[in-house]
Amino acid sequence: MAMLSFSSRPVASSFLLRPNRRPHRLLLPTKPLATASASALTPPVPRDGPIATGSPDADATPLFLRPATHPVPASALAAFRRRAAALVPPSAPHLHRHLRWLLADASTTSSDSDPALLRAPLDHIEALWLGHVRARRPFQYVVGNEHWRDMVVAVREGVLIPRPETEAVVDMVKGVEGFGGGWWADLGTGSGAIAVAVARELGDGGRVFATDVSDVAVEVARLNVERYGVQDKVEIRQGSWFEPLQDVKGKLMGVISNPPYIPTEDLPGLQPEVGWHEPKLALDGGRDGLEHLLHLCEGLSSALKSGGFFVF
Repeated sequence: MAMLSFSSRPVASSFLLRPNRRPHRLLLPTKPLATASASALTPPVPRDGPIATGSPDADATPLFLRPATHPVPASALAAFRRRAAALVPPSAPHLHRHLRWLLADASTTSSDSDPALLRAPLDHIEALWLGHVRARRPFQYVVGNEHWRDMVVAVREGVLIPRPETEAVVDMVKGVEGFGGGWWADLGTGSGAIAVAVARELGDGGRVFATDVSDVAVEVARLNVERYGVQDKVEIRQGSWFEPLQDVKGKLMGVISNPPYIPTEDLPGLQPEVGWHEPKLALDGGRDGLEHLLHLCEGLSSALKSGGFFVF
């Protein structure tokens, strides 16, 4: 749940003592968070064993952005469809949709083209599918994107997948009077989805300073900034939380963040799609889940200008 706090130095810390107001972030909301391995996608990989990701090559380019340079006979593609569909258990019909989406993202030609042009070799596509079904690799990592708001956001391992509930953060920012000409900070930007979405709504003079400590996140965020052409509105800076923003202290209209809030002891109970594959750095909120949120609130009074906002 996104929340908006009006701040006029100092920020009241008592506002934070309500962690139960924020739902857990799940890829498959119909699955219980406490289930570590039982799922329609079983057999899962043992927790103490290696997790095959289905990424046999070293190309970090998201699948949907790769050029389609791999011709595949229609008969071979049809045989793959049959093999892939045979892996789908009756209890997981959503995987049939995923298979259709995988082939759509992996190809630039119609389904009856012969040969079909794929963005990766067919054996690589098959390895990606096996990684999704057997190793519980999130589908967003398989195809390299997540559909979020009206955007197709590039993602890959090492970056938290944008959640639908964070779309509300952008709407809350838009509800702030005069937001379009203000300076905003997106702390822990991850894929850069929020920073890009906010930047697309800004007017003249508006800017977003997006920070993240992760090398992978910075790389992916810059890719998404470039893809949506908002380089003049978004500046990606690497570092932890407020550290890269010393030159804009006291000048920000608002701070946006979706910090880790899952208590450390709850991490082993996360869905395999989340706990096994998404970055712990973006999930682990410390002993009580509030470690990062409290740190952010301590820095708000010096980062925000008077009357500034904290959206989280």
